[in-house]
Amino acid sequence: MNNCYDFDNPPERRASHSMKWGRVAGRDVLPMWVADMDFAAPPPVLAALQESLAHGVMGYSMPWPSLLESIVEALARDHGWQIQPEWIVLIPGVVSGFNLACELAGEPGDAVVTLTPVYPPFLSAPGNSARELIRSDLQRQGERWVCDVDALQAQTPAHSRLLMLCNPHNPVGRSYSRAELQQFAAYAEKNDLLICSDEIHCGLVLDDSAPHIPLASLDADTAKRCITLMAPSKTWNIPGLSSAFAVISDARLRARFKRAAEGILPHTNLLGLVATEAAYRHGEDWRQALLDYLRGNAARVAAAVAEMPGVSSTPVEATYLAWLDCRELALEHPARFFEAQGVLMSDGRDFGAPGFLRLNFGCSRSLLDEALARMRQALAQRRA
Repeated sequence: MNNCYDFDNPPERRASHSMKWGRVAGRDVLPMWVADMDFAAPPPVLAALQESLAHGVMGYSMPWPSLLESIVEALARDHGWQIQPEWIVLIPGVVSGFNLACELAGEPGDAVVTLTPVYPPFLSAPGNSARELIRSDLQRQGERWVCDVDALQAQTPAHSRLLMLCNPHNPVGRSYSRAELQQFAAYAEKNDLLICSDEIHCGLVLDDSAPHIPLASLDADTAKRCITLMAPSKTWNIPGLSSAFAVISDARLRARFKRAAEGILPHTNLLGLVATEAAYRHGEDWRQALLDYLRGNAARVAAAVAEMPGVSSTPVEATYLAWLDCRELALEHPARFFEAQGVLMSDGRDFGAPGFLRLNFGCSRSLLDEALARMRQALAQRRA
């Protein structure tokens, strides 16, 4: 593994048209919110993009064999999942995939089930297709957030048609075990549900004892009801290139998904596809170095939170996002409180969990340490 990548000194982003940094422009506030790391994309990805730009033609593109092969090979290499190239449907982003899945789930008025807290588009996508949203809360058991499957079943109405699953789970940082995934699969079979599994953070497992297992890889029967959504965007920090894909093994479901996208979703852009292949083929060395750096950052967050009375967290098995429980602080708006003290984090309300905050630690150690110091100081001043 190459240890020379300089994650301690990422590019300056304040004047780079960054949504993350633009939200705090002109203020002494550190942006620790949206899931966008501060690090430059891997050198092989940048080189591939530069080669494509040098060609000069930015016309319409279509997927090429080696691109699809790179995805097939990466899923087999990284997750032991054997897929076929024809199962891949290129899309511009996983959020588009959520909405297409909801569109395929029965008829208007039918229900979509998801586990909260969860990435906010999970909560809005069902309504975009006039589907009813059914929420089942994850439960904290010691150092982990888990699903109470019995409670999930009890909350599932007969008109449910889709389970929207997030694995690894954003924002609680879980990488679900095989046993947990088998429970989800059995639940979906019992209720005859389609499954839309958002696995965009699958390359960001920090805990080697909790490897990512694609839900659709469990068995052929589970795969037939699965729409698996993936992308290189989070792992290699290229979300602005808008390149993602769905893996759908069932031919009828895949055809329905493609028809629902016609005339609505644009084609994935050329540069996004170029970056996708480069990331999967040549980005592993950089990814391993990144994971080592993120593990160090996660440890820093855990240590700092342990010194913050009224705040707690659980170990991050995957992602670069820490889920902070601030309910003991008895603040009406903890996000506003910390922003006023110079640290902007994502508000748990948006994930369906008031009183919580999501902290993005995909940044330099110096920036992270400063943010954590500001948080500790804000709490100390409040107690004084």
